[in-house]
Amino acid sequence: MTWINIGMNIIVIFFLLTGTFFIFSTSIGLLRFPDIYTRLHASTKAATLGVAGILIGSFLFLYAEHGIVSGKLLLGIAFMLLTAPVSGHMISRAAHNSGVKPWGDKVEDEYEKVKNLKSE
Repeated sequence: MTWINIGMNIIVIFFLLTGTFFIFSTSIGLLRFPDIYTRLHASTKAATLGVAGILIGSFLFLYAEHGIVSGKLLLGIAFMLLTAPVSGHMISRAAHNSGVKPWGDKVEDEYEKVKNLKSE
């Protein structure tokens, strides 16, 4: 085993552990946060980074150990990074339009102000 293989294994382990940490923090955020907006923040940010980290680690492992460049993994990374934040934004926008209020007393609704300015 050469130093290059050891270095690549350390990088792969780093991405896998980072992805696992973000997915674990997503599950804690979904249990602990009080309303839909903060839960969506936890699920889209951390899950996107978590799944992307695991897929990047898998891609690097396949490339280093077997010399395989997996297009499916690259597409999975790209689609995950593009679609998860957009879907989280659309779900939170639908919740806001249906009247779901954020948790807390001192919440300023900037989106409502913008909607009122556009309607005038």
